[in-house]
Amino acid sequence: MEKVTIKDVAREAGVSISTVSNALNDVDVLNPETKSHVLKVAKQLNYVPNLNGKLLRNGKTKMLGFFTTSVSGPYFYKLVESMSRECDRLGYGLNVFVTKDKQVIMSNILGRRVDGVIIYEELRIDEEEIAAMVKDKIKAVFLDRPLKNETMGSVIFNSFESGYEATKYLISLGHKKIAYISGVDEMYDSVQRKEGYLAALRQYQLPTNEEYIIQGYFEEESTYNAIKSLVHLSPEKMPDAFLAGNDLSAIGCIQALKSHGYEVPLDISVMGFDDIDIAQYFSPPLTTVRNQIARQGILSINRLVRMIQKKEQGEMMKLPGELIVRGSTQVKIDRY
Repeated sequence: MEKVTIKDVAREAGVSISTVSNALNDVDVLNPETKSHVLKVAKQLNYVPNLNGKLLRNGKTKMLGFFTTSVSGPYFYKLVESMSRECDRLGYGLNVFVTKDKQVIMSNILGRRVDGVIIYEELRIDEEEIAAMVKDKIKAVFLDRPLKNETMGSVIFNSFESGYEATKYLISLGHKKIAYISGVDEMYDSVQRKEGYLAALRQYQLPTNEEYIIQGYFEEESTYNAIKSLVHLSPEKMPDAFLAGNDLSAIGCIQALKSHGYEVPLDISVMGFDDIDIAQYFSPPLTTVRNQIARQGILSINRLVRMIQKKEQGEMMKLPGELIVRGSTQVKIDRY
């Protein structure tokens, strides 16, 4: 069966194509009877308007794009869910693009497939690509990458301050040999949390030991394997406490320690970042730094839509962390 066109509706209704277009687009130039007649005929013929054509004429898609390399894990679940709800509230749809292909990313952004974009920092959009976006006046909000100009802004977690305060908390418990489980070296959050950790160690004149910087890639399994290797190769160099770059790494760390007979927190304290949903139910419940993930998603959508509507220019916003003390840390007990 052939698709019904606007010409078919015009012919059946006995009016011009422009009259049908005006009726369908609610243009206030027709008398109510004509408009009602055209809409009735369109409905009888099951006519579906060419939405793409209408959107192209208006220059708006009413869609926003979220570009990321992954949506796996509890962090992204909460982030995408909160962004989707805020889009719905503001009358927009959300397209999620999961890719590492720069050509795909830039063609979708510069091709105006969406009205504005939210970009997760791990994609590592370079300065040349940002310049192209600025030139085309692309509205964008970056997550976890500080950036601010007329058409672009960012919503970031204050990872340096949080890394500093988390380390300071472990030091206050009497821990002096504190290891850091890092994420991905190029990522803003990972780098900033590690820098905060190192700054606290320097502040309290504790040694910064390269062997205590362990690569966990923000993943449970990678961290589990890294800690198993540490215990196996250097049991005499075990730290008093681990500060993990995120909660998944903290969970992997605890599992590895348990498998070697260590008790958390009796033997070793472990602390994470983010406060994902499982953190409070894990055994032991996880001491962590709460990252306002849902708020990050809501704010990024809100700011992007306000830029699209020309109600504000790009701004940079830092969200503070909140220390959540649970059962995976305790005051250091010296056993002699």
